[in-house]
Amino acid sequence: MKTIINKRGISRVMVFALLAITMQGCLVSKDYERPELEDETENLYRTDNLPSDSLSMADVSWKEVFTDPYLTQYIEEGLQNNIDIRIAIQQIIAGEAYMKQGNAGYLPTLNGDVSAAHQEFSKNGQLGGGSMDNYEAVLSLSWEADIWGKIRSNKRAFHAGYLKSIAAHQAVKTRLIENIASTYYGLVALDAQLKVLTETAETRKKSVTTIKALKEAGQVNQVAVDQNVAQYNNAKALEIEVKTEIFKLENTLSILLATQPQHFERSTLDEQNITTEMKLGVPYLLLRNRPDVIAAESEFIQSFELTNVALTNFYPSLTLSASGGFQSLEFQNWFSTNALFANIVGGLTQPIFNQRKVRTQYEVSQAQQEQALLNFKNTLLVAGKEVSDALYSYQAEVDKFQYREKEVEALRRAESNSEELLDNGYANYLDLLTARESVLRAEINTIDNKLEQLLSVVRLYRSLGGGWQ
Repeated sequence: MKTIINKRGISRVMVFALLAITMQGCLVSKDYERPELEDETENLYRTDNLPSDSLSMADVSWKEVFTDPYLTQYIEEGLQNNIDIRIAIQQIIAGEAYMKQGNAGYLPTLNGDVSAAHQEFSKNGQLGGGSMDNYEAVLSLSWEADIWGKIRSNKRAFHAGYLKSIAAHQAVKTRLIENIASTYYGLVALDAQLKVLTETAETRKKSVTTIKALKEAGQVNQVAVDQNVAQYNNAKALEIEVKTEIFKLENTLSILLATQPQHFERSTLDEQNITTEMKLGVPYLLLRNRPDVIAAESEFIQSFELTNVALTNFYPSLTLSASGGFQSLEFQNWFSTNALFANIVGGLTQPIFNQRKVRTQYEVSQAQQEQALLNFKNTLLVAGKEVSDALYSYQAEVDKFQYREKEVEALRRAESNSEELLDNGYANYLDLLTARESVLRAEINTIDNKLEQLLSVVRLYRSLGGGWQ
């Protein structure tokens, strides 16, 4: 069996091909332009000193922000081993595969098919029985002209999805660095609390011995002894609580580093010092630095391009297809010259009535695009809030620290004076007990204050988009 293509047929196909190339300039899809965001970014930071330069703390590498050698080592391990990081990398690989698929949209599709069929006819049918064999080897090629920009928009949508997966990986990275640093600082703060409680328990143990001697001398009663014993036991109980918190927090750090639970070496709270200048940069920089903002915009771009795709479905599509190969009723003649055949077809397809599917798809894509835009703007607002909160918290903790230090100094003097007065019989033991409790609370509060300063800097660094560079 053989199909011959005459010159007239070839000419018609060439006309269709030329028409396809010519009409590719008639794009109905739009080019993406970032929406106006001046209103959203103008007063995004709630601060009395609005930044006016383009320098941001986010542009500084995390290795320059966190200088503690133990902490930098743990961050390195976390970035290499953390499970969430590895999951995000696989998402990038998947996004890259989709992007390659989008890039191949301009290429034709080519399929091969080889078949052998045997058919037995009914004796009561038209042919009155008998049988027939048919052997085919066919290559089919199909190509759609991108007249309205459908393929181009699909390609851009896949690319936006790929960029979103990269931004998601960067967001996981910045969050991981924040969590590791916060956990580490929490551990050194607990170490400082444990040291205070251990020293306090030792001091109160000596006080119990002293108060018992005073009771034997008739200077105090049993109530004073019991109160001192209670204070000692309270300090020991708090010491155990802090050790428990250290144990749990070390387990948390081991999960972040994707390693088995263990003790982690670390420096002291007094050695922690972040010297990086805390520059915010203009709010518009969040569009460049914040991974979650970048991901939200990429999602909006993707939905924008998919809306373009849905719009092009209203217009006719031009497809050129060709097939050729060998076809024979006898196996021995399957690949002979007389078994060759070929077909070339060019056609326009225009949707007319398809149960409103095209319009529904377009309306849904428009709604999804608006959702993505609102999510983009909301993500930007949340980013501004986080920057404002972290900056205000840091400044509040810095201002508070000077009062905490003065409080501790005053209470330590009160404790020392109460002890001296009690030894000379001029003070009540309750005054001394109260002074001791106040000193302990003030020292713990001072440690918490130092911790909050560190955590505020960590949060500010992450909220500005630092860590993934």
